[in-house]
Amino acid sequence: MKNSRIDSLFDYPFQKLAVLLNGVEPRAGLTPIMMQLGEPQLPTPDFVAEQIHAKRDEWRKYPPIRGSDEYLQAATDWLTRRYRLPAGMIDPQQHVIALPGTKEGLFQLAQYAVPGPADWPEDGPPLVAMSNPAYHVYKGAAIMAGAETLMLPATMETNFLPDYAALKPETLRRIALFYLCSPANPQGTFADLDYLSGLIRLAREYDFIVAFDECYSEIYRGEPPTGALEACVALGGSMDNIVVFHSLSKRSNAAGLRCGFVAGESGIINGFNMLRATGGAQIPNPLLAAGAALWRDEEHVVPTRAHYAKLFDMAERILGNRTGFYKPPAGFFLWLDVGNGETAARDLWRDHAVRTIPGAYYAQTDPATGENACRQYLRVALVHDLDTAEEGLRRIAEYLGEQVV
Repeated sequence: MKNSRIDSLFDYPFQKLAVLLNGVEPRAGLTPIMMQLGEPQLPTPDFVAEQIHAKRDEWRKYPPIRGSDEYLQAATDWLTRRYRLPAGMIDPQQHVIALPGTKEGLFQLAQYAVPGPADWPEDGPPLVAMSNPAYHVYKGAAIMAGAETLMLPATMETNFLPDYAALKPETLRRIALFYLCSPANPQGTFADLDYLSGLIRLAREYDFIVAFDECYSEIYRGEPPTGALEACVALGGSMDNIVVFHSLSKRSNAAGLRCGFVAGESGIINGFNMLRATGGAQIPNPLLAAGAALWRDEEHVVPTRAHYAKLFDMAERILGNRTGFYKPPAGFFLWLDVGNGETAARDLWRDHAVRTIPGAYYAQTDPATGENACRQYLRVALVHDLDTAEEGLRRIAEYLGEQVV
């Protein structure tokens, strides 16, 4: 049976990478280094296993749909500490839902936010807006919800953030959902208070939802990134029209634990909870206990953040002389201008046994010109131990013809 929506999902970046590298073998004699996937390689705190073991009798129970009271309170307390929120601004029973990571929640939110044909705006089909490039889940979510995607250029000239101020009223009226990843995947930049506040004001004026994907918020160099909830406080304290997503995958090196949450306007959260009650997966009780312990603990996050800072200092030392090198203030991806990302990804794998992914696979190709704004970029995940990362960076430098320091 033909389904054009499903067919469009084959635009998935790692599917395209598999096609690109099909039949390409890495150079013999070199240990392959996998730098294409943002999967933390640092150890998860030992107390995670201890918490899971202590709650082992809970495997037999169905977990609560919203998450355990303990987990919701831990997430609420963390948000309040991290973003210096007023006491009581977040009610764990009204403003928070536990999620198995954030990928599923980010995807399902479009099912909630995008109206059916009977409720479409007069100006045309609903739009789901996002940056170009963007995390691939946003685009897939928009397509499967029956919306049109609106991908807004996020280039160095715009600090790698979409220029929402350039949107015209007839476009804004059609937006149902706006995804903003800050710190951004893949470029690692983040929005300031004025930028966040302006987008929230626009969402309230034109009545669309903004999903702030803040999953990289704790991986930063220098000052911590501003969060959307801080902007809500600056605007008077209301969370109308916004939700924020957070995860333990990057912050706590716990991608396999599948623990995250979404928080925001109670009307959105409670409606979204009904959707998830119908078709969402819950987090098992032992994992909720481990996740709550991680949200309560900040000590394990400090060395993780320091490790990533060392990796990016290393990248600057090895690749920093290259024209256009960009050291991002947050996240753990290098966004390298290599001239042609596909060529570089193929040749690095074949000749240097380093697996990376073309930046173009996260961006939209202009149907009129056939041009892809991220054609020249390569996304490199700096998630390894120091020795492995240094070897990978040196091989990349060798490919680029750089003198390795």
